[in-house]
Amino acid sequence: MENFEFYSPTCFVFGKDTENRAGELVKRFGGSKVLIHYGGGSVVRSGLLDRVKASLDKEAIPYVELGGVKPNPRSGLVYEGIDLCKKESVDFILAVGGGSTIDSSKAIAAGVVYDGDFWDFYQGKRIEKALPIGTILTIAAAGSEGSPDSVITKEEGMFKRGASGDAIRPKFSILNPALTQTLSPFQTACGITDIMAHLYERYITNSKEVEVTDRLIEGLLLTMIHEGPRVITDPNNYEARANIMWAGMVAHNHTCGVGRSQDWLSHMIEHELSALYDCAHGAGLAVVMPAVHTYEMPHNVMRFAQAAVRVWGCQMDFEHPEITAKAGIDAFKHFLISIGMPEDLESLGANSDDIPKLVHSLLYGDGGNGTISGFMTLNEDDCTKIYKLMV
Repeated sequence: MENFEFYSPTCFVFGKDTENRAGELVKRFGGSKVLIHYGGGSVVRSGLLDRVKASLDKEAIPYVELGGVKPNPRSGLVYEGIDLCKKESVDFILAVGGGSTIDSSKAIAAGVVYDGDFWDFYQGKRIEKALPIGTILTIAAAGSEGSPDSVITKEEGMFKRGASGDAIRPKFSILNPALTQTLSPFQTACGITDIMAHLYERYITNSKEVEVTDRLIEGLLLTMIHEGPRVITDPNNYEARANIMWAGMVAHNHTCGVGRSQDWLSHMIEHELSALYDCAHGAGLAVVMPAVHTYEMPHNVMRFAQAAVRVWGCQMDFEHPEITAKAGIDAFKHFLISIGMPEDLESLGANSDDIPKLVHSLLYGDGGNGTISGFMTLNEDDCTKIYKLMV
């Protein structure tokens, strides 16, 4: 296990009707004027936005609104939010929605107190200061409600990149599983896939002797394997949604990633797909991960064989561990297909003719140096082969 520092100060308020405590929590964490940031119709139609406003009114906390967040959130709305916060002297941002809304809120929070272009943070500059953020989660997926991370798409060039810093960890996150019961099966399955990706990206490691976090990740993967089909069959299963929602937070607040190197190659490779085609991130990951894992497997066969045995129940073949490892990758892919995820580029709505464009953007776009690194270091030839495994 490697040396680490772990800091996770978010207050989580979990359970039914907890969104009605938003005003109380904003006041507790020092907010005196709030930007309510959200997406579109569902937050309004469900009455959630009205309940949030009522809770702020009850505490006499003024607010301004900025809706319009889209999946794969865009830089243009971030700039708009930064200008609005400065104009209105906002000192707290309340994100009402899923990972896209929370990520957009984090980018605004960092940009308001920064003299330069917020995109600097998405080109590698660490976020050291930001306005405080609270979240009310409506989809279990990205884990942004507990993480120090944010992903934004730059509209000029359509580059999808990430930023990080403990300053953008939410001060509080309200998690009401009932708010996710109106999600479509496809959206629910995309969320399940994203959660599993966050777990696998940590599990695929070059670090030795990390049994504690290995077991945590394996347990959470087994939870997703159990609860995923239950919630797809019965969307109103509150208990299944509750387990998925908490698993999504634990998967990405870094509890499972301490003391170990991590991968994230699947996320980097998928970001090019969702940037170019605007596909759902979870759906893109369902296509990307089996291909990446297949390509990575020879680098450390036993890491994938261990997952196959402990998570997917495969029989260990000690003479030919690559057979076990491949069985585990296949089991993962079949699980994703079983909950309604696409299995290849065509079913994702992507075009294999675009592979050269995807590779070039991945490796050279927005200041890239020609390689990406995680479990392995990949060059142009490697990435081309991985995309071709998705055809």
